[in-house]
Amino acid sequence: MILYDVKCADGHRFEAALQSMFDDTPPCRECGAATGRVPAAVRLSGTADPGPSREQMPNTWHGIRRGDPETVRGWHGLMSKREKLEEKYPELAGDRRPVLAHEGVFANAPLRAGDPLASQVAEATFKPAAPPRNGAGQSKQTDRKEADK
Repeated sequence: MILYDVKCADGHRFEAALQSMFDDTPPCRECGAATGRVPAAVRLSGTADPGPSREQMPNTWHGIRRGDPETVRGWHGLMSKREKLEEKYPELAGDRRPVLAHEGVFANAPLRAGDPLASQVAEATFKPAAPPRNGAGQSKQTDRKEADK
């Protein structure tokens, strides 16, 4: 059964239970006139809020006001809600693998557990040098050979 709001030409309004969305609306209960479906009211009472992300959660003793019980309880509640939401919507969880390196060459792209370590370290450490442009950077020996000619 589907509940619809219906209204007749005289303005009488009521709810009608229909078997299917294709069924005709029943006549008005008060005057017997033909009725039509009324669009449901849009109710925007609030918006979905996933709460603070894991990156925004405090991760130090000072972040939770040195263990203040109310602060700890508040963050625990928020984190519990966030975990339930992440179970339902895994795309909100993001990459949860631990970060192994985040400084130096890994400042822009942290190295995480499970990443191919050797290739990333080699790429970050031994980047191929760009070829010289317009003859700049040629060796002095090449310049001397041309001068001897």
